[in-house]
Amino acid sequence: MALADLLDPTSSIMAFYATDLRRKREEAGITQRAMAKRALMAPSLLNKIEAGVRLPSEDLSEVADAMLGTGDHFRRLWPLVIKYAYPAWFRPYVDLEEAARAIRSFQIQLVPGLLQTEEYARVVMNVCRPDRDVLEERVVARLQRQKILERPDRPELWVVLDELVLRRAMGSPAIQRAQLESLINAAQEPRTVIQVLPLSVGAHAGVEGAFSVLTLDEGPGVVYVDGFSQGQILADPSQVKAAERAYDLLMTGALSVTASIDLIAAVMKELR
Repeated sequence: MALADLLDPTSSIMAFYATDLRRKREEAGITQRAMAKRALMAPSLLNKIEAGVRLPSEDLSEVADAMLGTGDHFRRLWPLVIKYAYPAWFRPYVDLEEAARAIRSFQIQLVPGLLQTEEYARVVMNVCRPDRDVLEERVVARLQRQKILERPDRPELWVVLDELVLRRAMGSPAIQRAQLESLINAAQEPRTVIQVLPLSVGAHAGVEGAFSVLTLDEGPGVVYVDGFSQGQILADPSQVKAAERAYDLLMTGALSVTASIDLIAAVMKELR
């Protein structure tokens, strides 16, 4: 029996998408090979998607709707399905991030995921050498996550970056330079504030590691703390208050917005 035959469509959004795609494709009399050819993918990959072991692409969703006459059915499902590219422990944070009114992020190692370019994200995701298909799924998921900043009701984003983030070579100089240029462009949006904590500050309130504070429309805020194997969501009011205080101290020690952009631009010029 094929894996697709064992899939329970009620077990998850991903399983529903997979079984619905297979059912509607077969009802339309369209072969896997024909749909895969139209979607510019190998039939074996489409077979895995219909078995629920690989994530669909946005292009496949558009092709499926066009070939099967399903309107925007699969295109509307796709953003929900793509969350399965995230580790299970990270998905609740993505949901909270989407509901946030304000996000305050301190980063000591990397540009935060919401502001990463595609190539920078690919370098970050490839550190542990995952399977190529898994790598691409994770990159797509990260870029999809950034779409909250394109919404009319987008959250305010406040970011403090340790200067080391600017100077750590991620991939080629061209990739790092493009990422820094993207940060400068992002800072032009009034609801995005980027500051740099200079190395000259020495010890600071975020020395123990990266964290983000989310202010939600309803209910108390939460804190996300990065970890080695997985992050952790903290909701205890005392922990949230402590993180907010630490972030305020980091902002106080950071360069002004204008000086921060000047430093980012200066580091860019060094990457030649």
